[in-house]
Amino acid sequence: MDYARYYLGPLLQIAVIASFFLGGPYVWLGIASLPLLGLIDSLLPNDMAVRKMRNKDLADIPVWMASLLGPVIYIAAAIWVVRNPSASAWEYAGVIASCAWLSVIPLVPATHELYHQRGKLRRFVGRYAQICYLDATREIAHVVGHHIHVATDKDGDTAPRGTSLYAFTPRAVVVSSREAWSSESDNLEKLGKGRWSLGHRLYKAILAQLIFQTLLFVIGGWVAVAVALTGMLIARFWVESFNYFQHYGLIRIHNGAIHRRHVWNHLKPLSRVLGFEITNHADHHTNSFAAYHELKPDTKWIPMPSVFVCFFSALIPPLWHNLVIKPALKRWDIELASPEELKIAKFQNEQAGWPNWFEDDHDTGNLEARILELEKENRQLRTQLLDATSRKPYSGETVPMSELTQIKGIGPAMEKQLNAHGICSFKDLASLDEVDIKRIESAIGFNGRIRREKWIEQARERASEHV
Repeated sequence: MDYARYYLGPLLQIAVIASFFLGGPYVWLGIASLPLLGLIDSLLPNDMAVRKMRNKDLADIPVWMASLLGPVIYIAAAIWVVRNPSASAWEYAGVIASCAWLSVIPLVPATHELYHQRGKLRRFVGRYAQICYLDATREIAHVVGHHIHVATDKDGDTAPRGTSLYAFTPRAVVVSSREAWSSESDNLEKLGKGRWSLGHRLYKAILAQLIFQTLLFVIGGWVAVAVALTGMLIARFWVESFNYFQHYGLIRIHNGAIHRRHVWNHLKPLSRVLGFEITNHADHHTNSFAAYHELKPDTKWIPMPSVFVCFFSALIPPLWHNLVIKPALKRWDIELASPEELKIAKFQNEQAGWPNWFEDDHDTGNLEARILELEKENRQLRTQLLDATSRKPYSGETVPMSELTQIKGIGPAMEKQLNAHGICSFKDLASLDEVDIKRIESAIGFNGRIRREKWIEQARERASEHV
């Protein structure tokens, strides 16, 4: 059952392709599924179950299907254009809206799953299937920007408190695009190349888009291209809107470790399934190497509605702010925020003109208790860390040394953190690329240490000794 449920997204895509061949009012099937799925999801109880999926190859099948069927939907739309030369404007609207919606769900989470995993083919398909929403460089900003800066003011995907969906979305499109291209230029410069040399990923993304649009033109002419580009443009903005309610108003200190509390979770059954667990957010941001079926729901979460309910309510800012997000953020501030995060939260609330729930007598008592609890936890963690890093074996005692602690700069405490992110051997450490390094350093809360202490070089040397 756990494996089967994730075929819902690909089945919806196949149904939409079939609807284009049927024509007429059926072309509205895709976009009509949005309110229907939203209604069903909102009525179902939260799904807190841990998935029992041990075979990664089987778990990956619906992910691959959803990624590859994304472009096929646009090909089907081009064929529909040819088959229906006298179609009404109403039917064209249905095709465009359906293409746009299916470019968001399930395509975005499927490509997200592929480009987050190791493997050249996975990342290639995950990257270029994103032509369906005009952003084949998206994973650059997402991985080396968003995952590093999440919940800080440097993160373009985290909306500050008081921001409406309509103010956030266009800005997020610009910021994510600019961040991706700038990061790629920085990487080329480090390799001794020009910032805009021919190897730039932006050129490859443009080329991929031109090839795909040429294919659509061959099938259905300029009308097919116009239909596709309109759907893709709508999808481009729609994609960014989903970040709005997955991160809204949350706060983290710059360069601080990323914890489960720094993201929202939407754990309704259809939200989890159609999103390939992208809404099961906490585990993903603390270990972005974990496959979707390995993510475990955060049992200490602050409950959030269905991802569909969040989207529809965000379309009406007063509804979103007063009924959904303010109550959630008030609980977050009182129950989960650190003392440093509370200071920023209070400032943002004042800037947004929100009620000052920090001065409520009852809440103040809760906040003070929370601060004392956090300070106690910090002292305990510091003590445990010092104990772990300073502990030495008794004289004459033989203590088996695990692999990673043989790397200069990695102690037992650091090894545990690396293990939690899937780095358990010399081979794992030696195989990290620049994207992986930035991801791990962001999650653990330090910058530059892997390169500075030459962990990769040491791991390669050690790995070669064990061959």
